[in-house]
Amino acid sequence: MAVKQTAGRKNLGEFAPKFAQLNDDVLFGEVWSREGQLSLRDRSVVTVVALMAQGLVDSSFKYHLISAKNNGVTRTEIAEILTHTAFYAGWPKAWAAFYMAKEVWEEEIKTDDAMANHAKSMIFPIGEPNDGFAQYFTGKSYLAPLSASQMGIFNVTFEPGCRNNWHIHHAKKGGGQILICVAGKGRYQEWGKEARELKPGDVVNIPAGVKHWHGAVKDSWFSHLAVEVPGEDTENEWCEAVTEEQYEK
Repeated sequence: MAVKQTAGRKNLGEFAPKFAQLNDDVLFGEVWSREGQLSLRDRSVVTVVALMAQGLVDSSFKYHLISAKNNGVTRTEIAEILTHTAFYAGWPKAWAAFYMAKEVWEEEIKTDDAMANHAKSMIFPIGEPNDGFAQYFTGKSYLAPLSASQMGIFNVTFEPGCRNNWHIHHAKKGGGQILICVAGKGRYQEWGKEARELKPGDVVNIPAGVKHWHGAVKDSWFSHLAVEVPGEDTENEWCEAVTEEQYEK
């Protein structure tokens, strides 16, 4: 994957054009983009360690911490990387690096805390990231299968602002879906109707053939049980994403 960088030309293009060109085109355009040697994640780790060892915990260090996070380095991993490096680079350098790393991963820490608090508010598990259906969601969701016999029952959890696309449950006979809200605050909307706010204890009956969406409000996590109503020739049709304008209404 090629890395595109324009910081050199943007900040030093007129003052040091050659340096800017080498920074953008060679360092990032060639060295960072070499495929089959090291992954972007590995290059990020090497760079972070090298900068920390020199005590260069400045804006460039923060940039590479952000890149490391974007390239897949987790909060747990960066803490271990900096701890290990501290024994070779020096304890004061590690303290300085940790302050900046904590700032970069702060949003993840807040998300983990909010997720833990939401999990405590209900008896059902949050489950695993809903990666299999991620393409049909705006934002991140989680899925915990509760029952696969007789009828499918799943606990679906939405991060704040997350919602699924407009979709339709089709069936020749029977079918549809029932939502049982168990934690947080959410919304449900049918095509052509006003959105409805959802809270724990609310139940939504969705007949087959009705175009709709559901998800969390912007400032709250939300979980509901999704009950698949048995039917004949059932299938789910995913439609377009819910736009920001539709969601805000």
